[in-house]
Amino acid sequence: MKVLLIGGTGTISMAISERLLTEGHELWLVNRGTRNHRLPEGIHTIQGDMRDEDSMAEKLGNHQFDAVADFIAFTPQDVERDFRLFRERTKQYILISSASAYQKPLSDYRINEGTPLANPYWQYSRNKIACEETLMRFYREEGFPATIVRPSHTYSERSVPVGIHGKQGSYQVLKRMQEGKKVLIHGDGMSLWTMTFSSDFAKAFTGLLGNIHAIGEAVQITGEETLTWNQIYRTIADALGTELQACYVSSEFLASCCPPDLDLRGGLLGDKANSVVFDNAKLKRLVPGFTACVRFDQGVRRAVEYVLGHEECRKEDPEFDAWCDRVIKAQEEAAESVRRWIQEKR
Repeated sequence: MKVLLIGGTGTISMAISERLLTEGHELWLVNRGTRNHRLPEGIHTIQGDMRDEDSMAEKLGNHQFDAVADFIAFTPQDVERDFRLFRERTKQYILISSASAYQKPLSDYRINEGTPLANPYWQYSRNKIACEETLMRFYREEGFPATIVRPSHTYSERSVPVGIHGKQGSYQVLKRMQEGKKVLIHGDGMSLWTMTFSSDFAKAFTGLLGNIHAIGEAVQITGEETLTWNQIYRTIADALGTELQACYVSSEFLASCCPPDLDLRGGLLGDKANSVVFDNAKLKRLVPGFTACVRFDQGVRRAVEYVLGHEECRKEDPEFDAWCDRVIKAQEEAAESVRRWIQEKR
């Protein structure tokens, strides 16, 4: 197949690119070229900015694709632009949405594609819902061959997944663990979560390409291993060869006092603070034989080894580190204040 990925250099799309090449497909990417040095050989690129629709239409020329997938469509206007650009250029258009679009708070922790879409905590998720609604209107009214894919927390060997991190990524959390410092865990660490390794996601995704049964459908792609956040952090600490020093703080408190660039109201209250268990029965009907193969402890060991061995992945974040110290100190001082009050009452 001739496949076009819009984006193509992110955590998910890079794994898909690698798998498509392995399977022998003709792969094209549209992006601005800022991270193309990471691309495998054999990929055709169209360098440009999707926001410049006229220029992009000229660069696409007479290209015809079996499938087009957009990883950087975040607003309904992006989907409308894609409809204009690709309505005559592709047999299938895939929107990468988000599992964070599912109902918050959840009425049932078990999630499938029929779970309502509603997230009052996160504008990002509401925008994705609006993208889905726009795309399905084009499918119903114009026959646009649409498929919606909803990833959850997907990671690769280039970054260790955690619940809370700063703008430089998760390395600072790993560094705190290595230094024996406490790390922040939201709530009591007992809410349920699902991690997906990027190669597993890519395997499921490529099974949807050219799949006539996926047209007009929304499909979630996630792992099936359910973990508590305590298990997640302990697994990371084990991979680092250290003991976990946890500080449990309510999600509401973290969201109320976080720096603006963390947006924990969306990322925590609108996503990670909720227990989720994904039912992938629909995906398995569409992609017979699919199963996620990388256990979390296996994926984390690969990620820890890669990050520690590659300087470009070890981005320190002193501002986030100082914020963690401040939150931990504030909670400890509050607890001590209450203990003194209790003693004075006796």
